[in-house]
Amino acid sequence: MGTGLGIGLTPIAPATWASLAAVLLYGFSPLAEDSYGFFLLCGLGFLVGIWACQTLITEADHDPSRAVWDEFVGLWVTCLFLPKTLPWLAAAFVVFRVLDILKPFPIRRFERLPGGLGIMADDLAAGAVGAVGLNVVYRAFF
Repeated sequence: MGTGLGIGLTPIAPATWASLAAVLLYGFSPLAEDSYGFFLLCGLGFLVGIWACQTLITEADHDPSRAVWDEFVGLWVTCLFLPKTLPWLAAAFVVFRVLDILKPFPIRRFERLPGGLGIMADDLAAGAVGAVGLNVVYRAFF
């Protein structure tokens, strides 16, 4: 698929665009990385996401690519407790996307949960793993 400009570039996946939007939204928000508001956003976002993603599931597609709210919540969870600076936001974006794409054990297992819960849970798990890993690096070296 081309870009319409005569350049044969592959389009970026909706999940990557959603993750980019999520990190920008958070980066420009007034929420701090350890605030009650940010925890509330992540928690309520997860619960609303179960319902929202469930509404997009069809018999033929159990994980529709247009269901991207899971990327928002997963990316935000990755940012928990990290400094809200460009390098750490960029690191959170990259780490979350890698974990979301590769889905190492045990992240992939969460996809097996039914419906919208399965769509949301694997990204929540990727975000949690990313947050732990990045926070270990931050606390150990910075």
